Amino acid sequence: MVTIIERGATATIYAAPRQDKPWGHEVIFAAGEAGYVGKVISVTAGHSLSLQLHERKVETISILHGEGLVEFGPNQGALTQRALLPGDTIHLPAFTIHRMTAKTDLVFVEASTAHDGWREDVVRLEDKYGRTGTSAP
Repeated sequence: MVTIIERGATATIYAAPRQDKPWGHEVIFAAGEAGYVGKVISVTAGHSLSLQLHERKVETISILHGEGLVEFGPNQGALTQRALLPGDTIHLPAFTIHRMTAKTDLVFVEASTAHDGWREDVVRLEDKYGRTGTSAP
C-alpha cells in the first residue's frame, strides 16, 4: 500500500484483495472505510450466487461483461426473472430476495451500503454449494 500526499490531498494506492468463491471470485476494491462497499464480481458460465437477501445492505449492480439472469422479488414464491446485458443495472433495496446466474462468463460491479457487520449481512435461502443458512463469505 502506498499513501501519496500532494498539495494537501491524500490518495492511497493498493492491491484490492481477491476472494475465491465456488462460483468464481470477487475483488473488494472498497471495503467500507469511506461509507460504501465496491466489488467486481466474476461468475463462471452456468454458475449462480446464492438466493439471498440482506437485512440492512442496499445494493446496486451493473453488468460489465457477459450475460446474466437475475431473479428478484419480495418472497421465494414471487420472483421475477430478467436477462441482464452489459450496461444493464439493477437496484436492490434491503430485504429484496435475489440471485444472479451467469449465462456466459459474467463480470459485474456491485456498489452497496457499508454499515457495521455488512460482511455478515446475508441470509442465504438456497445455495448450490452447501452454504444455505450461513453468512460466511
